[in-house]
Amino acid sequence: MIEAVTFPPALILFAGAFLLPFLKGAPRHVVALAAPLLTLWAVWQVPDGNVVTLPFMEYVLTPVEGDRLSRLFGTIFTIMAFTGTLFSLQQGSKLELPSAFVYAGGAVGVAFAGDMISMFVFWELMAVASTAVIWSAGTDGAYRASMRYILMHLFGGVVLMAGIVGLVAQTGSIEFGPMKTDSLATWLILIGFLVNAGAPPFSSWLPDAYPEASWSGTVFLSAFTTKTAVYVLLRGFPGTEILIPIGSYMIFYGIIYALLENDMRRILSYSIINQVGFMVVGIGIGTEMTLNGAAAHAFTHIIYKALLLMSAGSVLLMTGGVRRCTDLGGLFKCMPYTALMGIIGALAISSFPFTSGFISKSMIAQGAADQHMFWVWMGLAAASAGVFLHAGIKYPWYVFFQKDSGLRPTEPPMSMKISMGLFAFLCIGLGIYPDPLYAILPYPVDYVPYTTGHVVTMLQLLLFSGLAFFVMLPYMKRTLTLTLDFDWFYRKLFRMAAREAVDRTETAHAAMFLDLDKRIGQFIGRIKRTSGPRGILARTWPTGSMVLWAAALLALSLVFYYQ
Repeated sequence: MIEAVTFPPALILFAGAFLLPFLKGAPRHVVALAAPLLTLWAVWQVPDGNVVTLPFMEYVLTPVEGDRLSRLFGTIFTIMAFTGTLFSLQQGSKLELPSAFVYAGGAVGVAFAGDMISMFVFWELMAVASTAVIWSAGTDGAYRASMRYILMHLFGGVVLMAGIVGLVAQTGSIEFGPMKTDSLATWLILIGFLVNAGAPPFSSWLPDAYPEASWSGTVFLSAFTTKTAVYVLLRGFPGTEILIPIGSYMIFYGIIYALLENDMRRILSYSIINQVGFMVVGIGIGTEMTLNGAAAHAFTHIIYKALLLMSAGSVLLMTGGVRRCTDLGGLFKCMPYTALMGIIGALAISSFPFTSGFISKSMIAQGAADQHMFWVWMGLAAASAGVFLHAGIKYPWYVFFQKDSGLRPTEPPMSMKISMGLFAFLCIGLGIYPDPLYAILPYPVDYVPYTTGHVVTMLQLLLFSGLAFFVMLPYMKRTLTLTLDFDWFYRKLFRMAAREAVDRTETAHAAMFLDLDKRIGQFIGRIKRTSGPRGILARTWPTGSMVLWAAALLALSLVFYYQ
């Protein structure tokens, strides 16, 4: 039953999604901005423990169960929904914003789900709604990418559902809590979660699909799917050591492919995988420090990544769809505000001191050091330098500061500038004063980010990384090439294999029917030779011959009868 002072927060966003298609003008804008704010209020009305329970067959569903981790992710999801809505007020698509509200509502629903069935329902709702967000771009490329996207997520959903069914059959419980990878069922659940996190070998769905959304759609997409996966990993698999190498792979995979990329939104999409890799490593280490770090980094990542994609979306909108780095440059002259917002986001993702990325990512590195994981700590340090290369310098340099492209777009509309300003303020505000964020983390925080060692180490990494970028600048210049990723297998190789299989099957099918037709013709010819108009069985036989054959048969029957 639902208590008097609480209700499922996701319902507010779902109601907003239902109302938006019927509204226009100012009323639509009011509902669009009010729904996320009301949801944020509702998130903080959910107390600890079970709030909403529903009977389902022999089980009891818990679609709303509150604790510190749920409220943390519910808070940032609703903040993202509000700021993303403000950014997209100029969006002409009637499908995108309602789909984004269902998408955000599904993420909030997962954050408060206390059982695996409720979690799975919201999880799949997110997959459908995010596909609609990609569709709303209305291009052929977006449609094809969305089909690949939904197929990948349906595959992950099938794997996840199989794991849930197996675990429920083993334990008889649908409670969603910490699990151990000691059975096939829990391994399947872990794989289902990792597909949404962008883990190998299925990382490529993210940079394949997200850049094909609209200038505002990519902002929504960057926030919910992968961070919901981080949430469920924090909830279900803290301390699972296999996540450390998986996350490390994601970190360096994202760096390498982002450095190779030419499309500005694909650079930032690969960077999402890179940053989620830091969170996955922290979850795998599994101490209170690293779990707090992973949760805090998910919070700050949603903000600075959305800010980066807002700046890229503004460039995309105001230049009429130009997205390749080779076609951009010199935009700081005509878009100084957007350039400044992009720089702030770039500094935050690079963990520059006094930005939000510094106060969250450093917790994960410190946790690895506390556990004497030298090679993990070294990898995180090296990766931090790599992040500065591709997102901290490459993106703003090629888009805003390289050789003038001759483009002269104006600044984006005021609503877009305000939304970027809000997230830029949070990037700097949380970096300078992280206590409000630390206060809502899952575990008590006993950590001081601004020590001399932390600050000096990070500044050295960033400065030498920046020096390396400009020294190697002639080799960093991108060309009009394609970068092969794992998706080549299911986009090209598997399709070629399927075509070959179809061609061979059709050839074999045709040959089989030709042979069958030939054999049937031969059979009919034999029948015709014996029973046709001129066949032996169709001839007129003399009466004497017939009597002779009748007598012979009668004699033969008598012989058998009297034996």
